[in-house]
Amino acid sequence: MTPPVARSGLLDALLTGNLPDPRGRYGAYGGRFVPELLMPVLDRLDREAGAAFADPVFRTTLDQELGAYVGRPTPLTPVPRLGEAWGATVLLKREDLAHTGAHKINNAMGQVLLARRLGAERVIAETGAGQHGVATAAACARVGLPCTVYMGVVDVERQSPNVDRMRRLGAEVVAVRTGDATLRAAIDEAIRAWVSDPEGSFYLLGSAVGPAPYPAIVAELQRVIGDEARRQALALGGLPEVAVACVGGGSNAIGLFKGFLDDTAVELVGIEAGGRGTAPGEHAATLCHGTPGVLHGCYGPLIQDEHGQVVETHSVSAGLDYPGVGPEHALRRDLGRVRYTAVSDDEALAAFDELCRLEGIIPALESSHALAGARRIAQQRPGARILVNLSGRGDKDLPSLRVLSQQKLAKQKLSQQGAGGVA
Repeated sequence: MTPPVARSGLLDALLTGNLPDPRGRYGAYGGRFVPELLMPVLDRLDREAGAAFADPVFRTTLDQELGAYVGRPTPLTPVPRLGEAWGATVLLKREDLAHTGAHKINNAMGQVLLARRLGAERVIAETGAGQHGVATAAACARVGLPCTVYMGVVDVERQSPNVDRMRRLGAEVVAVRTGDATLRAAIDEAIRAWVSDPEGSFYLLGSAVGPAPYPAIVAELQRVIGDEARRQALALGGLPEVAVACVGGGSNAIGLFKGFLDDTAVELVGIEAGGRGTAPGEHAATLCHGTPGVLHGCYGPLIQDEHGQVVETHSVSAGLDYPGVGPEHALRRDLGRVRYTAVSDDEALAAFDELCRLEGIIPALESSHALAGARRIAQQRPGARILVNLSGRGDKDLPSLRVLSQQKLAKQKLSQQGAGGVA
C-alpha cells in the first residue's frame, strides 16, 4: 500500500467547498491506497478529469448526451396521495425515469466519455443491483467501447433482469463467486482485472467511493441531480425543508445533496440499510455503525470486526449491500451538515408497497429505503415539505420480491400448522 499523493488541484477547484484537498482527502477520509502500479494511472485520470471538466467542448458533449440520450432533466413529481397519507408535502426527484432506469447513467455516461478521451481500449466495471452495470453497458454501446462487468453471484441471482439487459447491450458479465459474492467481491475482482491492464483499461467505478480522484469525479457527474432538483423545487413553490436520499456507496445521495449544501435551512438526510438488526452481518449501515479503515483504495467508515476484517453485510436491496461508504459522506456526517440514519428491510418493503399502491410508481428497493426514511420524518414533522430522491425504478427487484413473498407465505403456513398441532 502507498499513502495518498498530491493531486493536480484542477479538479478540486471545480468542486463545492474546495473538497477534496490536494491529497484527495475529505477531512480525515478518502485518499489513495492502491498498488504502486496504479499510481500513475490515477495521476493521469486526475489530470484528465480536471481538464475535461474545465473544457467547454467536453461539457457541451456531456450535456448533449444527458439531454438527448439520458433524458435529462428528469421531473420533480408531486405525489399528493402519498403526501396526504403521510401528512406532508412530498416531491420525488424522478431518476427512475432516466435512461436505463436509475441515476447510474449520469456517472456512466460521463466516465465513458472520459475513457474515450483517454484512449482506453475497454471499460471495466462492477455492479451490485445491476443498474450501474446496465448504465455502463449502455454508455459503452453508445460510444463503441467493449465492456466487462463484474457482479457477485448472489446479485446475479437476485437481479437476473439486469443481467439479461447487460448482455443484450453487449457487455460481458462475469459472475464472482469469491468472498461474500456480492458487491464487495465484485469490486475486488474488477480492481484485479484493472491492475492486470492499467494502461489499456478504464475502470468505471459506480459510486462515490474508491481511491482519489473517483469520489470527486462521481460526485461531479451526479451533482446534476441536486442542481436540477433545486431549480425545480423553486419553480414548484420553494425549497424543501428536508431532502432525503438512500446511501449505500452514496452516489445518488451526494448528487442530491450537492445542490443544497449551501441552503442551510434545508435539512439533508441520508438513509442507510438497517437490514434485520444492529448485530454484525445483519445490516449495511456503515455510517451508523462502522469504524474507520481502508477498503478498495479509500480510508473511511467500514463495517468490520475488532481485528479489522470486513464483516459481511445484509440488505434486502442489492445496491445498498456494501460495507463501506463514500468519504465525503463521512465528512458531512462529522460536520453535522448531513444526518444519517437507518431503516429496516421491513420498513423499506412497506414503503415500496405504499408508493406502488398510492401513486402508481414502482420504486427500486434502494429508493424504498429513502421513502421509508422520509415517511418517518413526516411523522416527526407534520406538514413538512420533503424532497425524496427516487434513485431508480423497481422492475429489477420484482423477481426477488416474488421470492420474498413466497418465503413469507411458506412461513405463515408452517406457523398455522404448528398452531393447529398445539391446539
